[in-house]
Amino acid sequence: MERESMEFDVVIVGAGPAGLSAACRLMQEAASRNLSLNVCLVEKGAEVGAHILSGALLETRALDELFPDWRARGAPVHTPVTEDRFYMLSSERGGLELPPALVPSPLHNEGNYIISLGNLCRWLATQAEQLGVAVFPGFAAQAPLYDDQGRVTGVLTGDMGLAADGSPKANHVPGLELRARYTLFAEGCRGHIGKELIARFGLDQGRDPQHYAIGIKELWQLAPERHRPGLVLHGAGWPLEEDSGGGFFLYHGDDGQAAVGLIVDLNYRNPHLSPFDEFQRLKHHPLLARHLYDGKRLAYGARAITKGGLNSLPRMTMPGALLLGCDAGTLNGAKIKGIHTAMKSGMLAAETVVQALAAGDQGGNSLTAFDNALRSSWLHQELHQSRNFVPALHRLGPWLGGAFNTLNHNGLGGRLPFTLHDRTPDHATLAPAAKSRKPDYPKPDGQLSFDRLSSVYLANTGHDEDQPCHLQLLDPEIPLRDNLPRYQEPAQRYCPAGVYEVVEQEGESRFQINAANCVHCKTCDIKDPAQNIRWVPPEGGSGPNYPNM
Repeated sequence: MERESMEFDVVIVGAGPAGLSAACRLMQEAASRNLSLNVCLVEKGAEVGAHILSGALLETRALDELFPDWRARGAPVHTPVTEDRFYMLSSERGGLELPPALVPSPLHNEGNYIISLGNLCRWLATQAEQLGVAVFPGFAAQAPLYDDQGRVTGVLTGDMGLAADGSPKANHVPGLELRARYTLFAEGCRGHIGKELIARFGLDQGRDPQHYAIGIKELWQLAPERHRPGLVLHGAGWPLEEDSGGGFFLYHGDDGQAAVGLIVDLNYRNPHLSPFDEFQRLKHHPLLARHLYDGKRLAYGARAITKGGLNSLPRMTMPGALLLGCDAGTLNGAKIKGIHTAMKSGMLAAETVVQALAAGDQGGNSLTAFDNALRSSWLHQELHQSRNFVPALHRLGPWLGGAFNTLNHNGLGGRLPFTLHDRTPDHATLAPAAKSRKPDYPKPDGQLSFDRLSSVYLANTGHDEDQPCHLQLLDPEIPLRDNLPRYQEPAQRYCPAGVYEVVEQEGESRFQINAANCVHCKTCDIKDPAQNIRWVPPEGGSGPNYPNM
């Protein structure tokens, strides 16, 4: 098939905080050197921010560096944290608040802001465009391009207008070849191209397996008398079992709204566990219910989180390209924050690329100067100090692991002379269903708790159903042959959008994929015990359309 080709100095994949910060810094650095750059950024969402979901608390350190005058520029960062509380829940009604001295210092949030990351990305895209970046939403990067030497030379965007069987429809438009001297991949957690690049170039050699969590979030309009702008609640414990790590959050933000959510580590063992249903019953705990009661749920979404930290961070350089932000795994698990670290990785990448191009680099090289810049940055220092946080929780549980982390950070400043590891990948942790307790999830009441389908409706997800399925089974027999008898096919429960079902038809079981429900969280790609599900992007513009998330 003949395709159009476009040439750029730099192509960026993904309009999240890493990609957008890289775009802005590229143009800033180029201008300071009187260097003319042609930069393109592609985003698979229908608009910038459509696929962005985060808690979110912002530490402004990277934003301060990128745009010191961000307040004057009108950045949507308005609500400082005014109260910061941490709880350990023991039961559906019980729990205790930890005094600040017993909360690991990275979890303290003085000086941070409650924001919508989607709105921050929309603002960053405006800044990038004003600096001269070409931002193309609705274009999904389908695959990397390589030259004869195996160097990355850009990306191929997905075709538009393909039928479910892959044949072209009347409105078919072939994808574009976007070629560049350097390509920056900032797809977010579990990027499908990032996966390919890590495997192709062996970027994870010598590293621990990457670890993940699923974050499920709702946005609520609170009753006016219950809204307390700047209040931040975090906690752990109930409803998750002892061997199921994670925690909850509730942030009172702008305009009478609050974000509430549950993070479930994807190394959990019980195949009967449903992160969605755990979240729904969490909201009935009095600690959270008293905030949400009489409120209205506005939006719903879910997203996987890359949380392995420094121990799992792959090499981020390869010939012709860099891997940035959560595509690599720069989130600081000790802070439960990845916005400022993703932004910093993008800025370091941009500075490295401009320095190389200004020196006459024609592209296609491994920019080892980025590795040096990363190691000497505050980003690396943060991740190094926090390197034991996630492994401690994985190995010791929330109580002992929490105590270890408090001692490490509050007493020793993260300077322990040894490093803990977790070398078991998340997909390999499930126990057999027959040996696991089946939780009794209550029916949703329609006031605090809800079902999957009504929740997916609030994600505004949309896909043309006559297109190739973007959830690919490497072996279509595995779900019923292997996963069902051993694990009761856990995809039915770990998916927060009701995409996967085992249905009975004429006395026979059938594995059904409702791809139109997908909110692009990538949990299936991560947690499937056979690693049999491959997430690839659907037609550009498909998926959720998150407002203010």
